[in-house]
Amino acid sequence: MFGAVGVLLLMAVSFGVGNIVLTHLLGPSRKGEVKGTVYESGMNPIGSARRRFNVRFYIVAMTFLLFDVEIVFFYPWAATFTKLGGPEGDGLAGMFLVRMLFFLLTSVIAFTYAWRKGVFRYD
Repeated sequence: MFGAVGVLLLMAVSFGVGNIVLTHLLGPSRKGEVKGTVYESGMNPIGSARRRFNVRFYIVAMTFLLFDVEIVFFYPWAATFTKLGGPEGDGLAGMFLVRMLFFLLTSVIAFTYAWRKGVFRYD
């Protein structure tokens, strides 16, 4: 039973280690002052790290994660929602529909709040 998991872990580790080893063996190995500097999002990394930056980048990233996680939650819910009614009619489908609508409503409220605050404007 755990053999398949072990094979999968072995394949994942060997793929990662193999890529690193092959990169060092086959890849170019140029060294220099510019090549060794840190590269971060196209910004010049030279200077003080204590300068202010716009918090909108963080809020946009958090909004993206919010809707990304929301979509991840929608898939299992949509797959099992049709099976929740059942012949006994215990009301699970209605309860889960209300919970998902509440989750969706809170997400839309958060998005609307960010939109009205001007988070998505890059002037």
